[in-house]
Amino acid sequence: MESVFEIIAEPNRRAILSLLVSSQQSVGEIERQLRMPQPTVSKHLRVLREAGFVESTVDAQRRLYRLKAEPFQEVDAWLAPFRRFWSAHVDALERHLDRMEHRSTDEDLSVQHGKPQAGLPRAPARGRQQRKQKGRRSNAAAPANPTMRGNR
Repeated sequence: MESVFEIIAEPNRRAILSLLVSSQQSVGEIERQLRMPQPTVSKHLRVLREAGFVESTVDAQRRLYRLKAEPFQEVDAWLAPFRRFWSAHVDALERHLDRMEHRSTDEDLSVQHGKPQAGLPRAPARGRQQRKQKGRRSNAAAPANPTMRGNR
């Protein structure tokens, strides 16, 4: 008999299990949603049923499949030490991202209030009037090109 991990290693079986997480499904519903031929769906459901992952009930002329918890508890128990390992890393990443967000917010506030950011020179402020005057000066200071006027 295949191990729990060999059974869930097969991508079509994982897709079927993912569908059954939300609600029980008939073979036809699984077939339509996964766009899998009926014999393929039936084959994988048989493997999942024999391994204890799913159980079926008869509803009129169709068979409905739903998940059973026991095999997932075995997977969960196996994953527990890894979850503890990754939990510490994820917590550290979350703290790091919080610090980065806090710094970004502080920098945004200092820019909004006209304060230079740490280590960055303060750019000269230019108001609307200064930009207009600069534009007038550059236009006024531009020498006229007599040859261009003659061609018009």
